[in-house]
Amino acid sequence: MIKNKIFFLKKLFIVLFLIAACAKSFSQSVLGFWYGSANVVSSFSTNNYLVELVLHSEKNQVSGIMNYFFKNSYHSIKVKGNYDPSTRQLYLYDIPIAYHASLSGMNVDCLMNLKANLILSRKGTELNGKFIATTEYKNICPDLRFHFTFDADVSKKDSVLKAIAEFKETYQVWKPSATDTFVQAEVLPRKVINDDIEKEFATRKNEVIDELEVESDSLELAIYDNGEVDGDIISLFYNGNLLFFNQKLTHKAIRITLPLQPGREYNELSMFAENLGLIPPNTALILIKDGKNRYELRLSSNLEKNATIRIRKKTKS
Repeated sequence: MIKNKIFFLKKLFIVLFLIAACAKSFSQSVLGFWYGSANVVSSFSTNNYLVELVLHSEKNQVSGIMNYFFKNSYHSIKVKGNYDPSTRQLYLYDIPIAYHASLSGMNVDCLMNLKANLILSRKGTELNGKFIATTEYKNICPDLRFHFTFDADVSKKDSVLKAIAEFKETYQVWKPSATDTFVQAEVLPRKVINDDIEKEFATRKNEVIDELEVESDSLELAIYDNGEVDGDIISLFYNGNLLFFNQKLTHKAIRITLPLQPGREYNELSMFAENLGLIPPNTALILIKDGKNRYELRLSSNLEKNATIRIRKKTKS
């Protein structure tokens, strides 16, 4: 009889230990990298969003970055919220999401909250839930149902903290590809007049950041903000002539085709900062194609210096 009771108590202890261990494992943090898609909860729309979440959690508080593609545009947003390990529920608040019926190049944002459940299984770790419009948008913005999976290979705390810390200028999940065609503006290669900017340009130092040797007589340029879109505004000069001014840099390209001017030792392209944006200095990513080759350069200018590229035509051997 006593042996049976001891055996029963041992079994009960083991069961309770296993339950406690499971409960501990199920209270897993949401820290890490998450990938998946979100779909509009509507029979009238098939639009979807490809999403990446980079989350850091500490004392039930969550912060991080959400990157997503919608149609042919890219968005990168800082997020914050909270996570309850006892219920395994994650909440992120006030996230601007492009309205599902937005036109290309003319996105309208809905302010939405994310509500998700953390699910652990033998197949892997998942976040399932919805983006739900805030009160002022609930009548026009339908829910977005999502399914995200956890990437255990890259989800180390140091990697997450590094990604979030470097986000403002250097962390960039997305880079424009050679086939990227989402255009903010097409610029004609002709001189424009702005006396104030031309005078100010002449007072600043031209700092040569790179020299290129190209094979073509003309170049295709695409100019973007480098990193977080923070309101950088620029003017562009070519061989001392103003090509455009008061252009805001975003993740959409400013495109221009430039003919090389013959008879010059080199052609000079200079970026003039009209402001410093929210996060100084004024930075840009510029892609240059000469037909065969593609160059990717990062420019940085401020109110004292212009970022300059010197371009030479290759001589035939």
